[in-house]
Amino acid sequence: MGRDKARLPFRGADLVSAVASAVALAAGSATLIGHPVLPSVPDRYPGQGPLGGILTALYHSTSDCCLVVACDMPEIDAAFLVRLVERASQVTGTVILPYGPDGMPQPLCAVYPRSALAVMDGHFAAGVRKVTDAFAGVVVEPLRVAELSIFQNVNTPEDWAAYGTK
Repeated sequence: MGRDKARLPFRGADLVSAVASAVALAAGSATLIGHPVLPSVPDRYPGQGPLGGILTALYHSTSDCCLVVACDMPEIDAAFLVRLVERASQVTGTVILPYGPDGMPQPLCAVYPRSALAVMDGHFAAGVRKVTDAFAGVVVEPLRVAELSIFQNVNTPEDWAAYGTK
């Protein structure tokens, strides 16, 4: 994108603050992973993509599960995240993985149990970097979501410009 997506100006603050606020409302707290400027936990696997960040969150968590949300989802809201967290509280050792109406999994807005860490980390050590490929051997429960826009992310200046016109 050419600039830090987390620091994009958004609703009077920055994008990461809005996402972190929604996460904190739903889960009770929010911890950033690997951000070079904002307070955060150091990424155990810098430059290794989202799976490295998810594993870092699981390593550092003291909870049974982690609500993981990418910092570049401007439409994410606490009400949806509460729904994810509530579903995770009803099952044990299960990834709660949203699927949009397009049928695509949304692993960067999901709940991960700490019990999945060893399996997922083993896949990572074997060279897997695609998050959903690291689910082999992990129990995953799909959560169908009717609205795709909550997963909208901004990866390019064009994405951000298009979002700004909505």
